[in-house]
Amino acid sequence: MHSHQTAGDVVAAQIRRHRERLGMNRNDLAAECARLGRPDITYAVIVSIETGRAGGEGKQRRRPVTVDDLLVLGLALATPPLLLMLPLGSESTVPTVPAADPRDPHTVWQWMTGETTPTLDGPIDGRYVPDSRQFAGTGQTWASAWGTAAYPVSLYPELTRRRETAHKARLRAALDPSAQTEYVDRLGELAQVVNDMVRASLTVPDLPPELTEDMKRLELLDHPDQINRRERE
Repeated sequence: MHSHQTAGDVVAAQIRRHRERLGMNRNDLAAECARLGRPDITYAVIVSIETGRAGGEGKQRRRPVTVDDLLVLGLALATPPLLLMLPLGSESTVPTVPAADPRDPHTVWQWMTGETTPTLDGPIDGRYVPDSRQFAGTGQTWASAWGTAAYPVSLYPELTRRRETAHKARLRAALDPSAQTEYVDRLGELAQVVNDMVRASLTVPDLPPELTEDMKRLELLDHPDQINRRERE
């Protein structure tokens, strides 16, 4: 059975929860939002978000939280904004879309961050399955299209890991020449991710100049002109 609770309801409850966790009243939260550049998130707005206001036929209407609001309110409450919508550990389920059942927050978290492919249909034989519909324009399946769009999600964290690994290997090689081979290996792994990002037309974050120069010197980069471009501008 589909829930009538919305993501906005979850956000409202979490704003109140984290405000009370910090010992803040609504005036305190409004002041913090103003400090962050949103004086329009006033005491009255926060009341409307948290508790709603009387609507027609006895219904409660609450002021919706926009994406811009979510960012400000998260920072004002010292809480990752996504946790306001997906409260890991404090709720058993959260809403997804109106046509689908609620899911556990971590599952939806992985959808939101692109770590996994949403499986809204089902359960079929006890399993939720990825959407296999095709887009008429390209013939690409929905799941495949999602994977293409989410590709950067895996590359950027991997770039960070390999950059740090290469940096540490460089420091070891500076102290111990026998560690030079390991450094070259780690540089090759870093260059592999950089090359993947360039092929996907993704912006490569600036890398430490010493790592960049060594990758260029060893001819590990397919397109060395695409690295650390801001330094040359």
